[in-house]
Amino acid sequence: MPVEHSFPDSAARNAQGEFETEKMSLSMGPSHPSTHGVLRLQMELDGEIVTKADPVIGYLHRGDEKIAENMTYNQFVPYTDRLDYLAPLANNMAYAIAVEKLAKLEVPARCQAIRVITAEMARVSAHLLGLGAFGIDVGAWTVFLYSFTEREKLYKLFEELTGARFTTSYARIGGVARDLPPGWTDRVIAFCDQFLPILEETLDLLTRNRIFVDRTAGVGVISREDAIAYGLTGPNLRATGVPLDLRKDRPYSGYEQYEFDVAVGTKGDGYDRYLVRGEEMRQSVRIIRQAIAKLPPGKWYAEDAKRIIAPPKDKILTSMEELIQNFMIVTEGPQMPAGEVYFEAENPKGALGFYIVSKGGGVPWRLKIRAPSFCNLSILPKVCVGALISDVVSILGSLDFVMGECDR
Repeated sequence: MPVEHSFPDSAARNAQGEFETEKMSLSMGPSHPSTHGVLRLQMELDGEIVTKADPVIGYLHRGDEKIAENMTYNQFVPYTDRLDYLAPLANNMAYAIAVEKLAKLEVPARCQAIRVITAEMARVSAHLLGLGAFGIDVGAWTVFLYSFTEREKLYKLFEELTGARFTTSYARIGGVARDLPPGWTDRVIAFCDQFLPILEETLDLLTRNRIFVDRTAGVGVISREDAIAYGLTGPNLRATGVPLDLRKDRPYSGYEQYEFDVAVGTKGDGYDRYLVRGEEMRQSVRIIRQAIAKLPPGKWYAEDAKRIIAPPKDKILTSMEELIQNFMIVTEGPQMPAGEVYFEAENPKGALGFYIVSKGGGVPWRLKIRAPSFCNLSILPKVCVGALISDVVSILGSLDFVMGECDR
């Protein structure tokens, strides 16, 4: 006896005889643990398939760019820590070079090498956190423990150098806050020596893991054309096969004297983005070793920077000239020429750019931040459509963004 099935009106047949169902609206966030920050995804679902995904941002907006217009160039350095707060040393460096470009200031070779060392250490730290969080997103808890153990070792080195673990504020316009402490480079080399075997062991937990491969290979595929059109940079762009790396293409801070390879993917999926970041950590260690081996002697700040950086404390307390200079720098800011500059650096998340417009004086008239995470997130409405709801978590983890620099 045939059985007749009855369906509700909400599942009526269309002209092709297929059943039509009502689409469901789902809000993921803003406190969802898989959003890597305070991000909200407003999605439309057809069953378990995503048909629409709109990122809702702004929950971390602090008005950094407007704040910069109301304080001196030196005072804004700590605010750059709060952009990609996983790589503050790299943020400090990019901002300092932008202002130095405006001031037509050349920093000595030792300062450039120190900045390269700290920026590459920041890259390793940021990629380790991205790797650990990505692992948790797809169910690999052990990877998170491995990566955070290594980050703790880096944070100890950061604290020895800068006095802070998280918000370092180490770079200065015209130099860095202080020279390297005795024996610090030896401890960095010791970290590199023990880190590479642990990195390989950590990556081995994922690279041939059947579950991880199934969750990332062919998921969140981004084409070269789309990556370029949406303004993607960093590992997310290079995973699509575009070998763009500002350290190679537009070298700064002496990067041209170091040998390293640019990690490039082929398919542009979540698995490629993971592989690219893993290789970038290996290359960062390679750069750190070269920079320490070639570390030149000399000053860690430019002599001309005395008109920008406050004098040493002992000079302020013993010399009237230095006391007056300190008063003017603190109250009015370092006097910059009128003009406009743009500089961008290859940060862990991509190209971090600073566009500064000066009308003279000690305060920027306008400052605009080109945040890589903001640009990388712009592709979410395209890359999420057609994916399963469970794949969205994997896609977000593979993009490795930070909402601190996205919202600014």
